[in-house]
Amino acid sequence: MASPYLKKRGEKKGGPDAVPRMQPAMMMFSSKYWARRGLSLDSAMFDHQHLRHTGGQMSRRPSFCPIDEKPDNESQAGTESGKTAVVFSLKNEVGCLVRALRLFQEKRVNLNHIESRMSKRLASEVEIYADCNCTKKEFNELVQHLKDHVNILSFNTPAHVWSTEADGEDVPWFPQKISELDQCSHRVLMYGSELDADHPGFKDNIYRQRRKYFVEMAMNYKYGQPIPLIEYTPAEVRTWGVVFRELTKLYPTHACREYLKNLPLLTKYCGYREDNIPQLEDVSLFLKERSGFTVRPVAGYLSPRDFLAGLAYRVFNCTQYVRHSTDPLYTPEPDTCHELLGHVPLLADPKFAQFSQEIGLASLGASDEDVQKLATCYFFTIEFGLCKQDGQLRAYGAGLLSSIGELKHALSEKASVKMFEPGTTCHQECLITTFQDVYFVSESFEEAKEKMREFAKTIKRPFSVYYNPYTQSVDLLKDTRSIENVVQDLRSDLTTVCDALGKMNTYLGI
Repeated sequence: MASPYLKKRGEKKGGPDAVPRMQPAMMMFSSKYWARRGLSLDSAMFDHQHLRHTGGQMSRRPSFCPIDEKPDNESQAGTESGKTAVVFSLKNEVGCLVRALRLFQEKRVNLNHIESRMSKRLASEVEIYADCNCTKKEFNELVQHLKDHVNILSFNTPAHVWSTEADGEDVPWFPQKISELDQCSHRVLMYGSELDADHPGFKDNIYRQRRKYFVEMAMNYKYGQPIPLIEYTPAEVRTWGVVFRELTKLYPTHACREYLKNLPLLTKYCGYREDNIPQLEDVSLFLKERSGFTVRPVAGYLSPRDFLAGLAYRVFNCTQYVRHSTDPLYTPEPDTCHELLGHVPLLADPKFAQFSQEIGLASLGASDEDVQKLATCYFFTIEFGLCKQDGQLRAYGAGLLSSIGELKHALSEKASVKMFEPGTTCHQECLITTFQDVYFVSESFEEAKEKMREFAKTIKRPFSVYYNPYTQSVDLLKDTRSIENVVQDLRSDLTTVCDALGKMNTYLGI
């Protein structure tokens, strides 16, 4: 799937200038996202409670049963919860809690209540809240003893305050390494093995069986595997040929220069021809060398959250099925014609690839509301975006570059065009049954990327993210240690730059 959006109807019988007849589409602005899975700390001691994202590892936030070894008459009268409470952190490993509890035993301090949650500072640590049943003097002695063995974060913190802080960090799950995209890409929401009644191929049993074949191929795919080769049927190749022929007539006067630069390369290295449908494996290898992007097969629609997560890792979820042959210029969902002709040529451009990744990274751990804003920005840029080149408007959005009718309309005097500003664009209505009321233009991909970076700063989440291209993983930046690691990487890169500048001075006399 190219995106959570559907393409609109292309030209019908009536000539290339006929007004396109539109099909209601299904934009996947769904609030649904995965049921969270968890791993527990000393899990045998935990109750099933809420699950939340903890920086790559999921953990149950348990409530322990109160521990009170003394009879009621031996309890310290008048002790208030929170007045003798301590919060400390431990390395998240088997037995860590047992060892910590021994420290309380050594000071003969009983516990009224104890809870745990994943650390807000380090993903490898867990924070413990312990409400003690003791006098002030005993508590002070306990704190001094704990300081020699654990990292104390605070004390005398009421339980309801600590719980509120934990609830405020309820972050939706997201993949922290590229292999976890298998979970995202297999969560197809629509147009998987079944078709809607108004789909052109609904009554075509042969086509429906063919679609099931593509679904099975995509659902069996795992990260790291070569993408299975598809032997397309003559009917599928003819359908592709019609779309390819009609669109390539418009590209010289309507597509941006980056698109026009890469399309011949795709012809040379990936077999982009009217009589041949390119294979995703060839396309993926080509993109990897050009921009670091790869593609992977997907069976149908993904939620915006799952789709954008792929972009964060420079992975584009791509369909392999072909639209129904009875109407080559129309598809009710993104098919391989849309993916290969609309998206792939620009994904080969390094600056466009970086812009796409910025949107994906901004979505990781974001709220449903913020993900919808990012998806809307995606819609009006990567799907329907315009740019200025040599004083002329040119299209770079895949939805335009794969739709004959809307490509002509967007560059005509009839179209309304505004400057791309993420803060306002994110509130624009995405029309799915007609041409867009407005299109957004950027001076360059670099400008659009910088604007998205500024917009990403407004997204509320308790951390920033850093993509590590060496491990193809995402690091959470939410404490000094994680930031220092990134700084070390940047220092190494700057050293290389300074060395290159020094050699220029030496050999070029600059």
